[in-house]
Amino acid sequence: MYLLSTLKVSILKKSSLALLLAVSLLYMGCSSPAAPPAATPPPSLPVMKVASSSEVTFQEYPASIEGTVNVEIRPQVSGSLEKVFVDEGAYVTEGTPLFKINESLYRAQYNNAVAMLHTAEANLLTSQLEIDKVTPLVANKVVSEYQLKTANAANLAAKANIEQAKANVASAEISLGYTLIKAPGNGYIGRLQKKKGSLVGPQDVEALTQLSDVHQMHVYFALGEKDFVEFKKQYPGATLTDKLSQAPAVSLLLADDSEYAPKGRIDMIDGQFNKTTGAITLRASFPNPDGLLRSGNTGRVRLGVQHNDALIVPQSSTMEAQDKIFVFVVADSDKVKKVPISIIGKSGTNYLVKDGVKAGDRVVLSGIDHLQEGTVIHPEHASAHLTAVK
Repeated sequence: MYLLSTLKVSILKKSSLALLLAVSLLYMGCSSPAAPPAATPPPSLPVMKVASSSEVTFQEYPASIEGTVNVEIRPQVSGSLEKVFVDEGAYVTEGTPLFKINESLYRAQYNNAVAMLHTAEANLLTSQLEIDKVTPLVANKVVSEYQLKTANAANLAAKANIEQAKANVASAEISLGYTLIKAPGNGYIGRLQKKKGSLVGPQDVEALTQLSDVHQMHVYFALGEKDFVEFKKQYPGATLTDKLSQAPAVSLLLADDSEYAPKGRIDMIDGQFNKTTGAITLRASFPNPDGLLRSGNTGRVRLGVQHNDALIVPQSSTMEAQDKIFVFVVADSDKVKKVPISIIGKSGTNYLVKDGVKAGDRVVLSGIDHLQEGTVIHPEHASAHLTAVK
């Protein structure tokens, strides 16, 4: 009896399992096939049309700064430095005494020259007296004419000796005057290389000091041949002088990158290119009313370059690869194309493009980091983006 019950339960379980399997197969056969996954929509990216504009870019060139007068003060006679009248950094005017060299030797030479002049003057007087004495004797044929000729020759020699003596006096006076060294112009005194008591002379390697007139500064910088050609094209005029008169003011950047407030003007171009560097030197003059600039300063001259009808591309729309700059141009069917561009300068946050794109081309403004060649995008022409990059 028990065995029969167990057999019935087993048969019942198998029947239920078969029924469940049949139902599952029937359900699967009646279900519709699964739908394919939806296609990813193209990314929406902001684009802008390349436009042309007149822009000014700036180029910077290393520069050296000198005063309009920048001279070495050197002794013209030798001797012991007896006095120093000025201090380092002092402002002096033309004719101000700076140094005094001991004058004892030169004073003695001057006095000796004056004494020799007096002797020559006395000899001239003696020769004239001899002429006055001999002249009537010759006329009365008391003495021969030869004696009169001799007296006249002695008189001429005495006159020549006077001229030589006067020259010696003038030379001694000049040497004596050189013992007092004066400022040749207005300006600031540099370092004092010699102190009181030092032996100085014209052959010294070091100058006593330097004098710099810095009320106006000369700033020298150099342009390469290509830059110089472009510089000349910028301004109208038949000659370089005419072109310089039309050139705008230039700026001076100091060593800390700050801009010197007064503007300068280019007023000189060197007569030839440097054969070693292939560059030509230009000079810009800057006013220095407050004396903020000194000779020996360095800086950079900033020149403005006018570009007419330049193509403008925002820097944010570019990427660099292998020393080249690229943009993504939206072509037909809204596919993007990676295009290299040539840059001629910068204006604010924009690049000025020489070639690679043309006016009217659409370039992708942002989101280009992972953009691939041939990708289809949904371009967004939003004026807000144009405002943001200008």
